[in-house]
Amino acid sequence: MNAASEPSDPREQIIEFLPEMRAFAISLTRDKSSADDLVQDAIVKAWKSFHQFQSNTNLRAWLFTIVRNTFYSDLRRRKRETEHAEQTSAEQTTSDRGADPIIAVMDFEKAFSLLPDEQREALVLVGASGMSYEEAAETCEVAVGTIKSRINRGRKRLAELLGHQAEPEKAAVETE
Repeated sequence: MNAASEPSDPREQIIEFLPEMRAFAISLTRDKSSADDLVQDAIVKAWKSFHQFQSNTNLRAWLFTIVRNTFYSDLRRRKRETEHAEQTSAEQTTSDRGADPIIAVMDFEKAFSLLPDEQREALVLVGASGMSYEEAAETCEVAVGTIKSRINRGRKRLAELLGHQAEPEKAAVETE
């Protein structure tokens, strides 16, 4: 986008971030329909609060923060309902079996869902959404080192859950 075609009103840029916001919302809710509702609620909140947005700040991080905060507010409000929905979803996932690649994806999804929310969130923001550590830290309202730590612990835990526990250095020493 060149300087001549950039919108003067940041609200016009929201549409550019919708796919990323939806992907982030799916990672939080683990359900496409709920994610769509979450993004819609977040956009409504953003629109109503645009007077609070500072034009010299990161619109993307601001929108992701609204998605994140909306999710956690809803989660606190509907904790029992969410736990039941997650159990049902997990039961359906483990009952469906197909070809090996499908099983591998399902195993990953199951392992990913077992990560703490903070680790899953950090992995999605940096790994899937392509945010920098700084943007993810701003979105989650934590220090950059905290994001890096969450990503590191999340990756290690995923490796353990998926059965990839041996580190290369240890494996080489054990075979000698």
